[in-house]
Amino acid sequence: MKNETVLYHCNKNVGIITLNRPHRLNAINLDLLKRFMEKLDMAKKDTKALVIILTGEGKAFCAGEDLKETASGKSIEQWMDEAERLQEIQYMTMKLGKPIIAAIPGYALGGGCEFAMGCDIRIASKTAVLGFPETTVGMTVTNAGTKILPHLVGLGKAKELVLTGDFIDASEAQRIGLVNKVIAPENLMAESMTMAEKIASRSPLATRLSRTALDHGMEASFDQIMELEKSHLIICGQSGTEFVKKRLKEMGKK
Repeated sequence: MKNETVLYHCNKNVGIITLNRPHRLNAINLDLLKRFMEKLDMAKKDTKALVIILTGEGKAFCAGEDLKETASGKSIEQWMDEAERLQEIQYMTMKLGKPIIAAIPGYALGGGCEFAMGCDIRIASKTAVLGFPETTVGMTVTNAGTKILPHLVGLGKAKELVLTGDFIDASEAQRIGLVNKVIAPENLMAESMTMAEKIASRSPLATRLSRTALDHGMEASFDQIMELEKSHLIICGQSGTEFVKKRLKEMGKK
């Protein structure tokens, strides 16, 4: 198991997916993409896991494309397969049905940074470095980064990061909105678990619907999002009675 390129386990009610190629800074190759897809499917089907954490083993989150493997040459079919798998991972992340937190211990570059941006919340170690080196090595952003990044940091800053290929540290990433929190390296997973458990203590139905509404809200019209929110309230009202009673009872004990 420990030799697999992507690992999955459940800790209490939090599922943890770990990219596991530390000798290559968890860089992307075909095997990692295949195993990542498998573990996302596993996390989705795990009824015990209410929230998911995505992280990387060792000193990196994911350093992007494994350039050592790329330099040996790939056919057009191999590039097509990789592009489709990268994009399918983004779709799978969005359709996971559970909140997902990126815990970023170090390098999150290119496709690795896009993996993190596909998560709902990003918590970075002070040692984290983020960026998009694609243009530096003659490649382009592939995994919806040109869509998501402007929403997080604004169009001007997104263009600066992508076109220059410059890297930024964790504090700058937090300042521009690319990450939510910056934590001491030794506290990264503990802080990520604390947030995951806090979210997991909320109504699973309400968090799932809220996540959906927030994602749709970026593109939907005002009227469309109002209708969606109304339908979600009705669903919660019909289905969430027991959860409300439980929470009121807990609050009454305090």
